Amino acid sequence: MTDDPNRQTPYTGTAAAASAPPPVAPRPPAQGDRTKLAILLMCATSLIFAIQDGLSRVLAQSYPTELIVMFRYWAFALFVIALVSRQPGGLRRAIRTKRPLTQILRGIILVAEMLVIVEAFVRLGLVETHAVFASYPLLIAALSGPILREKVGWRRWAAIGIGFVGILVILDPGGGVLQPQAFLPFVAALMFALYGLLTRHVARDDPSMVSFFWTGTAGAVAITLVAIGQFQWLAPTDWIWMGILCLCGITSHYLLIRAYELAEASALQPFAYTQLVWVSIIGVMVFGEVLRPNVIVGVLIVVSASLFTLWRARVRAH
Repeated sequence: MTDDPNRQTPYTGTAAAASAPPPVAPRPPAQGDRTKLAILLMCATSLIFAIQDGLSRVLAQSYPTELIVMFRYWAFALFVIALVSRQPGGLRRAIRTKRPLTQILRGIILVAEMLVIVEAFVRLGLVETHAVFASYPLLIAALSGPILREKVGWRRWAAIGIGFVGILVILDPGGGVLQPQAFLPFVAALMFALYGLLTRHVARDDPSMVSFFWTGTAGAVAITLVAIGQFQWLAPTDWIWMGILCLCGITSHYLLIRAYELAEASALQPFAYTQLVWVSIIGVMVFGEVLRPNVIVGVLIVVSASLFTLWRARVRAH
């Protein structure tokens, strides 16, 4: 799955340091070069996220969704622990949080979101799932008022309304084929928006490294409690796919962290939507999905509205 664009970077500084500092500090790259590199990393991350989603769909067609998510979270938790342990203060610092219940809730919500969206991949396909899921920035903007007491101006409310029109275009309620399962990606987007808002909420008291640690560990514990009773050995070939899936998850999160170190989230978010292109290619070429005209039109409306709300938020922040 895709990560929250409003979150802070999980830590500051590089993930790994040399055993001894260089005798002369390297000259930092120009800001323009840093931004270009960050954009490339974001595009690469979006491609890997799309591959992850395709692999998740393949495996979830043969095994319980909870089992697939549990294996993914075990690998993610190990990555989080290894990464955080190398930061100043290590695990002892990462465990200390001023909002433990909220941090645990964040982890549970993100696990639930992943369960819902993987199920949507199987039932609806990659293309239509991501087309609706792209609305999560609109939901973040809409819910930031009642949850975080942030002011949402009329321009952003207008963009939110237009974005939801785009969702209706994608779902095509007048086409006579709308099923309850069509709302799965919207439920996933709502969960992801809540996760993003809670991340901003805990950021008032906890550093990003702490939130990153609790996201991985609380989520891993939660999904293990739910899915351990469904544990089963995968077929030998499927273990290979699962290994690739977990490796993609670790790589994508590391690249995402590096991208957010080099540039602001607001500058990178437009390029995160390249994932829509990749999942469309994978959905059509690999799974034989059909890219319907109403989905294309709806996605353009939703993405345009989402980018406008992000731009307005940046304007107000400055």
